[in-house]
Amino acid sequence: MLHTNLAVNEKGHLTLCGADTVALAKKYGTPLYLLDETRIREKCRTYQRAMKTYFSPESKPLYASKALSFLGVYRLAKDEEMAVDVVSAGELYIALKAGMDPGNIYFHGNAKTVSDIRFAMDAGIGYFVADNEAELCRISEYAVERGMVQHVLLRLTPGIDPHTFDAVNTGKVDSKFGSAIETGQAKAFFMRARALPGISVDGFHCHIGSQIFDEKPFCDAADRMMGFLVMLRDELGYTASVLNLGGGIGVRYVESDPYIDIDHTLQLVGAHLHRICEETDFPMPQILMEPGRSLVADAGVTLYEVQNVKTITGYKSYVSIDGGMTDNPRYALYRSRYTVMLANRARDDADFLCTVAGRCCESGDLIGEDMTLPKPEEGDILAVLVTGAYNYAMASNYNCITKLPIVMIADGADRLAVRRQTYADMISCQL
Repeated sequence: MLHTNLAVNEKGHLTLCGADTVALAKKYGTPLYLLDETRIREKCRTYQRAMKTYFSPESKPLYASKALSFLGVYRLAKDEEMAVDVVSAGELYIALKAGMDPGNIYFHGNAKTVSDIRFAMDAGIGYFVADNEAELCRISEYAVERGMVQHVLLRLTPGIDPHTFDAVNTGKVDSKFGSAIETGQAKAFFMRARALPGISVDGFHCHIGSQIFDEKPFCDAADRMMGFLVMLRDELGYTASVLNLGGGIGVRYVESDPYIDIDHTLQLVGAHLHRICEETDFPMPQILMEPGRSLVADAGVTLYEVQNVKTITGYKSYVSIDGGMTDNPRYALYRSRYTVMLANRARDDADFLCTVAGRCCESGDLIGEDMTLPKPEEGDILAVLVTGAYNYAMASNYNCITKLPIVMIADGADRLAVRRQTYADMISCQL
């Protein structure tokens, strides 16, 4: 099985965290998001333990909540004593409603609006990850208005290409995010920030991309970032206390994806950082990392009901389901690969080659092509695995289709965390 929280029970049904997914489909209806709470807690603890062990003792992970944002996941993060990063005032609002300490929230983004910044500062947010000079000037102005000092990290682009898909590659020089070290703009950005009143520059941030399956790109980023920190110390007498290396550790979506050991990867990156600090006589900064996908992706399964099977003689077969790009747009956007199976016939031979098609009036509404299943029948429950990240977070009401509920599972027990959207909910803002 693709991940250890998945299994097949005596009925031949797919289980997630010990819960029968077919029974859950019957109980809550389809389409349906399932989320393994136990899995997420285990991942949070792995990151926390590893970072304190292999980096400096005050180092910590921040949950990159753009991957999956709703009240229940922020409450879980709070329970696990995780800090979080947010990329919008909406995510910040939900985190605060869930009871998160605003001092443990980091606000990212390359185009924060005036209202975003004011809202975050009024809430007492811990850190802004500042992207550009215009943003810094606004933060400075509002901090001075309030008679306070706002902590910031400056986002830099280290010029690292981790060889992932372009849409999730954010560390190259020509990224929309941050200031490039290579061009000299990062140094100018820092000098401008340091001169502004009301701002404390505590350190720096980078994020090189997603779906990275080995430690080398993170070590390469550490080389560039630590080189920059050493230069600032030697030339300007400034010693940064915080270095955020971002997120991006990969997740297995299909059998051909490699397995990555998070603890071992962080151990290797930590050893690399310690060597750099020893060689340059630089005090090990507080290291932050931002797991998002790698915390929640393999905790998720989405269930659909098969509506029909259509074969075009000499071409291909389509299996149409009662969901699609409105609840999972990643194939339409990125051609992202998934593993699918029939949850109610999990032991049957998967020998039927097909395209899994969504219900939207859109040719690109697909879950995947060239997928193999037992030949489906109307009413079968189709499961798409590893959907905890960027599915609910990216869901839409395209075609006026309502959004799915989320059921959380812990030790085999299920509970509704997000109810199914109604048609009335969907038009509640319309006048």
